[in-house]
Amino acid sequence: MSIETFYRDSWAEVDLSKIDYNIRQLQGRLSAGTEIYAVVKANAYGHGDIQVAHQALKSGAKALAVSLLDEAIRLREAGIEAPILVMGWTRPEDAVTASEYRVSVTVFQKEWMEKVQHFHFEKPLKLHMKWDTGMGRIGVRTTKEMDDILDHFRNNPTFELEAVFTHFATADEEETGYFEEQERRFKHLFSHFERVWQENVEIHTGNSAASMRFPDRMKNFVRFGISMYGLYPSDVVKEERPIALEPAFSLQSRLIHVKKLDAGEAVSYGATYHTRKEEWIGTIPLGYADGWIRKLQGMEVLVDGKRHPIVGRICMDQFMIRLDQEYPLGTKVTLIGKQGAHEITTDEVADYLETINYEIPCMISYRVPRMFFENGHMVEVDNPL
Repeated sequence: MSIETFYRDSWAEVDLSKIDYNIRQLQGRLSAGTEIYAVVKANAYGHGDIQVAHQALKSGAKALAVSLLDEAIRLREAGIEAPILVMGWTRPEDAVTASEYRVSVTVFQKEWMEKVQHFHFEKPLKLHMKWDTGMGRIGVRTTKEMDDILDHFRNNPTFELEAVFTHFATADEEETGYFEEQERRFKHLFSHFERVWQENVEIHTGNSAASMRFPDRMKNFVRFGISMYGLYPSDVVKEERPIALEPAFSLQSRLIHVKKLDAGEAVSYGATYHTRKEEWIGTIPLGYADGWIRKLQGMEVLVDGKRHPIVGRICMDQFMIRLDQEYPLGTKVTLIGKQGAHEITTDEVADYLETINYEIPCMISYRVPRMFFENGHMVEVDNPL
């Protein structure tokens, strides 16, 4: 395949070899017997869910985790047979569909179980019970809530309790007091669980940060999310560097127009930028409809291995940069990634937007084709348009 398999000069590149590298780095860090859920929710954090899922399983992940049942069904219909967990809320009336697709779903309310028990299931419904040990989002908080849910498992053999899990709110922070408090709460709940439930279940508590920083405290599984894509979950973890990571995502475009403007000329909506002297201005075919949002005005991109600033407001489909000289049409522009000796990282873009690196690849919309590489060779292009 070539770049001509889509009809625009902007695209994202996803290096599946980096996904493989990051998973193997974590495997080397974890204790023997601890397996990996590859988290591919939100289109694999903007990287491409089906492609990343296949690579993660090939690299040794034993299961997949998503946020929505729709995401899980999409993976099943793509031919993926590995276990899949929906970590978020699933409507009770959709539980039958989940069982038909052999998708495990999350439970944390007795009212949910009361509704689900009235449906007819041809296949077992596999469930993971979420415990809220301090995230404050979803999950069982008390042993009474736990007991109310477990009663429904005892009374209905269709329900299979596959696992219990929790999520740490501060595992990526320097101060570990709250993380340890969540661990204490989990142990309290689990001690009760062991007394009242005799069957074996899986346990998964660790996200990327906890998995990398505290591998000896992890249980049967960990959930490898942001760091599978080569990004550290916080500056603290990045500085500690418990394992080496390599970013899998880059964002590229090309110059489609280059012009010289006289001093005092305005650029883009609102005339917020005026040339200070004669300036070369380049136009790039990417805009906020692609996820390169207006707040990135002033951010830099790479052309010819050098940094060039975005000038004027970013438009829906295009934005402009100030060039240091005239460049030919078609010259490559790197928004995220390396050119020569310079690099613009996802972290840099996140810092500019005063947000976290998780958000940046997720922002890049479906309009931007994804080109997938493995060992330096392009293996697939995904263009929803």
